[in-house]
Amino acid sequence: MKRFAALFNTIDQSTRTNVKVAALADYFSDATDADRLWTIALFSGRRPRRAVTTTRLREWAAEEADIPLWLFEDSYAIVGDLAETIALVLPPNPSSDNRSLTHWITELRGLAEVAEPQRKAFVLAAWAALGGTERFLFNKLITGGFRVGISQKLMTRALARATGMPETELAHRLMGNWHPDDTTWHALIEAADASADASRPYPFYLAYGLEDGPESLGDPDHWRAEWKWDGIRGQLILRDGDYYVWSRGEELMTDRFPELARTIDHLPPGTVLDGELLVWLPGSDTPASFNALQARIGRKTVPKKLLAEAPVVLHAYDLLEWQGEDIRHHPFATRRALLEEACADLPADAPLRLSPQIPFGSWADLATHRAAARDAQAEGLMLKRADSPYLAGRKKGDWWKWKLDPLTIDAVMIYAQSGSGRRANLFTDFTFAVWNGNDLVPFTKAYSGLTDAEFRQITAWVRKNTLERFGPVRKVTPHHVFEIAFEGIQPSPRHKSGVALRFPRMKRWRQDKPLQEANTLDDLNEMLRQYG
Repeated sequence: MKRFAALFNTIDQSTRTNVKVAALADYFSDATDADRLWTIALFSGRRPRRAVTTTRLREWAAEEADIPLWLFEDSYAIVGDLAETIALVLPPNPSSDNRSLTHWITELRGLAEVAEPQRKAFVLAAWAALGGTERFLFNKLITGGFRVGISQKLMTRALARATGMPETELAHRLMGNWHPDDTTWHALIEAADASADASRPYPFYLAYGLEDGPESLGDPDHWRAEWKWDGIRGQLILRDGDYYVWSRGEELMTDRFPELARTIDHLPPGTVLDGELLVWLPGSDTPASFNALQARIGRKTVPKKLLAEAPVVLHAYDLLEWQGEDIRHHPFATRRALLEEACADLPADAPLRLSPQIPFGSWADLATHRAAARDAQAEGLMLKRADSPYLAGRKKGDWWKWKLDPLTIDAVMIYAQSGSGRRANLFTDFTFAVWNGNDLVPFTKAYSGLTDAEFRQITAWVRKNTLERFGPVRKVTPHHVFEIAFEGIQPSPRHKSGVALRFPRMKRWRQDKPLQEANTLDDLNEMLRQYG
């Protein structure tokens, strides 16, 4: 655990990528196989389940620190992180414990099988044995809240340096539904055939946003354009007579989209498609809004009624594997031609469609198509260089997303709540309202878009202008107007305003605009009629 804590400190205290890569590479070179495997798992979101309820941990920590529970709760509200609060309130002690990361994870996972008095005794003994960062990390593990800002790209760079293996191969090995319980360091990283798992997806190729138009990209003849759909990006994998559906966030979603099982009848084994999962009603020329897809998100099983009301198709726009061969290194134009050939004889009721390309002769011509994106239920355009391979991760140069400008509305801040982590001492989460006659009606929340300096400024104002407190939430004097940007709007009976926004964020703080000039509920409803 000491070695893992030292690695965590180096990563947490540095903003330099090279420092983080070097620290990880050194760790992967020296640690035991079990600790290396668990470190990759933890840094990629594969956390142990919570072993003890947070209620009990708060009670035990307050008792051990000899402070009343209300004082612990107030401290927690200020710190914003339970693991850190516990580490801070407990009596300090130097750590003399040399047991490994794997040992502590194994012990924690065994707590589910013992009675509460034994759980408490174990936790108190661990707090007494561990100090400093080790204690903090133990708390993170026991609460099931371990998160570290390590991207897969950074992880694969470090592994490549430690093992001498290519980054692209390592990125593929780390994909899929693996867990330390069902694999080993050797099987995951070193074994000759790491692609034996039929369900394993490929790392997704991610595009950068195009801010100033495509003219700087050169000759338009070298580029291909298609709609940027507003759905869920996923890979459909057909191997060994079965099918698998993966989200861009590396979540296996097969059970949520049973209609895609019929693709086995139309495409050969050894096919991997990249595309967009969309609700597409029979007879419609465009997909349904993202709001229709939300009913399918988060469900492990889908009832027949919902399957009929919100049928999902995969709009395929790239072919990554064909007849069992990885073809990502081929130019996009070649992959696209193979994809068109594969989809040429699909029946009309197949849960798979070929995402159309948009013909254009000039950048101005393409801009005209982009302006009609919302009519097609799209967010904008994707631009892909015809000769580009399918790479792993976010690369600049060959793929670009040219999104529509967001919708905006001016709203009044009426509630504020503290953030978490490094922003636990700042008010960063706000509720906004629009006018309905003489009343302010709340309609959305937002927590991103301001600079740290602006958050500090608004925090000072909130502390002086609080009208009421509701736990961590403060009702404030209506005064400040913010421009709220969002990607879409849909009806919502759960909200008092009757609408819900997609991806709301603060675009700017309108300190130049008086309270009375904020938008109205009628303005929102007009947007709903136009874009909903």
